[in-house]
Amino acid sequence: MGGALLPRRPTRLHRWRRRRGHAACHHDDGRHGQEVSDTAVAYIVAGPLATITLNQPDAKNRLDIAAMQLMVEHLRTAAEDDAVRVVVITGSGSTFCSGADLAAFAVAEGGYAQGGTSALADLLTAMVDHPKPLIARVQGHVAGGGNGLVAACDIAVASTDARFAFSEVRVGVAPAIISVVCLQVMHRRDAQELLLTGERVHADRVLSAGLVTAVAEPDGLDAAVQGYVDALLLGGPEALRNTKALLRRVPTMERAEAFAWTSEMSAGLFTSAEAREGMSAFLEKRKPEWAP
Repeated sequence: MGGALLPRRPTRLHRWRRRRGHAACHHDDGRHGQEVSDTAVAYIVAGPLATITLNQPDAKNRLDIAAMQLMVEHLRTAAEDDAVRVVVITGSGSTFCSGADLAAFAVAEGGYAQGGTSALADLLTAMVDHPKPLIARVQGHVAGGGNGLVAACDIAVASTDARFAFSEVRVGVAPAIISVVCLQVMHRRDAQELLLTGERVHADRVLSAGLVTAVAEPDGLDAAVQGYVDALLLGGPEALRNTKALLRRVPTMERAEAFAWTSEMSAGLFTSAEAREGMSAFLEKRKPEWAP
């Protein structure tokens, strides 16, 4: 069945315009107010939007074990909250995320290293498997594991003044765990260059490499993210959840298996209450009940 398609995204997302009356994507508008803040990570819900903020700017929003575990908890909270439909992940201050807590790893025994790498794997798994769309709002500096957070989101919007580095090789390690998600979205030749050299590059470079979806001017970053939030809210919640499953699973399947699985999914979706509402709204030229 054909349907209305979302508009093709512009190369520079500062062309998106935030609708009047919308709160900035990281602020609470009071419709569904919930805020959980702590020393490492903040969690704020504003209507259908949850924002998870790495909140250790003095430590360059490093990924210590506690911060990663808190992010997993907040992701679980967002997944279980039916009122939340989109999740934004960002950082406070001038750094999005500087990656692993190198000071801790430098003096750590093997147990801490294993715990830290396992915590990162758990976090990236929770992001990739999350049932709701995740948007990375990327400002400032991004290094090491921070690139993994960007890659694990469904959509990533970076400020034009953001800087990215796969810096692991320059401190004697490899970008091992984040490669699982980064190599899923990056073009191979770009990944080879950036992961092997560890060079610090501009946002436009990682845009062409496939790590981010779009870039926006610094003063237009929130509006660009809000534009994607607005677009996602037009999709049915179950339709989005199933589309995320398609994006995740179909590339790993043999063709016959993929057709069998997607045929079963599609048949079930066409008879769902959400699809009936969506098709009725389309035919009646009105918004479906889930649309703002």
